[in-house]
Amino acid sequence: MRTVCVVTVGRSDWGLYLPILRCLRERGDLRLHLIAAGAHLVSGHGRTDAVIAADGFEIQDRVPMLLASDDAAAIAVSMGLGTIGFAQVYQRVRPDLLLVLGDRFEMHAAAAAAVPFRLPTAHVHGGEVTAGAIDDCFRHAITKYSHLHFASTAEHGRRIVQLGEEPWRVTVSGAPGLDHLGRIRLLSVGELSERVGMSLSEAPILVTQHPVTLQSERAGEQTEALLSVLASMELPIVMTRPNADTRNSEIVERLERFAAGRSRVRLVSNLGTEAYFSLMRHAAVMVGNSSSGIIEAASFQLPVVNIGLRQEGRPRSGNVLDCDDSAAGIGGAMRRALSAEFREHCRGVRNIYGDGRAAERIVGVLGSVALDERLLIKRFFDCGAGLPELLSPF
Repeated sequence: MRTVCVVTVGRSDWGLYLPILRCLRERGDLRLHLIAAGAHLVSGHGRTDAVIAADGFEIQDRVPMLLASDDAAAIAVSMGLGTIGFAQVYQRVRPDLLLVLGDRFEMHAAAAAAVPFRLPTAHVHGGEVTAGAIDDCFRHAITKYSHLHFASTAEHGRRIVQLGEEPWRVTVSGAPGLDHLGRIRLLSVGELSERVGMSLSEAPILVTQHPVTLQSERAGEQTEALLSVLASMELPIVMTRPNADTRNSEIVERLERFAAGRSRVRLVSNLGTEAYFSLMRHAAVMVGNSSSGIIEAASFQLPVVNIGLRQEGRPRSGNVLDCDDSAAGIGGAMRRALSAEFREHCRGVRNIYGDGRAAERIVGVLGSVALDERLLIKRFFDCGAGLPELLSPF
């Protein structure tokens, strides 16, 4: 039986992992060893390790790594602490495979620590580009550490090959976050209202705003611009707390002040996958700079106002309106997103990120790939003769 170590570092990846882990658990030839790290273990981010248990999974190891501060030095030190902690787990457990996802600095520490162990590493959501975030360099570095790649689109798969990865290592799986949609029970308006603590009988505005890490010095200014637009809106507003990135606290402080004086505004620490997707189904519009607005929201035909540079480079479905981070830009995009014309347009949108079968494709490869020298010894693929065709299964 193969032991697969899976690293989860916060709510940003947990909901995406769930379909994969449920599929993995159903197989008799794979044993899950779950490592929780990063924001999962921090009370200021909701101690979401409790969510993992509520979803029916046992955490085998915890790797505390985040410092209380959120400045650049603290992030760098956190990466070092994580590398030490993950190395200690790998030394003791000696897994057969490591599964990592995305582009977080915490995930980079997990992947980097695996290299000296010659631990076969599989990476989900590689090949993507987010021009406004330092996550790009972490994502591409994780690609180079990894031996297997699960891309959300054929375009992203080709980009992985452009980084020198051999085409046979790349599977166009689709985005695993979409696998939930046909399986989870979405909450009713009444249940959702109870969860967030206010009536949502009128469709709300869903706000998910994170630091733009390549513009971290502007985190406060960018948040103020968004809030100045939201202050003029008459709809109820549900805001989620931002990721644990540089200057996260500058966003949190402003969101807390905004919510404190308004009865129709709620700031929530951790909604969980079920409630977050339920909000997407019931919302009038989503605004911010989260990847969920780019990847998952199209499955709900939800109008999305995507602000600024953070998601620049990711392909969009037709429900996304891009704008700059000024109040004027955000306000104009919000008015269009809430118009009857644009909402009608969104009803015909198709999600370009998959068909809801990513998990079975990913777990199928994890269970069948030969763990041999061919897998471990990576040879650089030179694209001088042109890129190979990577076919999308959806």
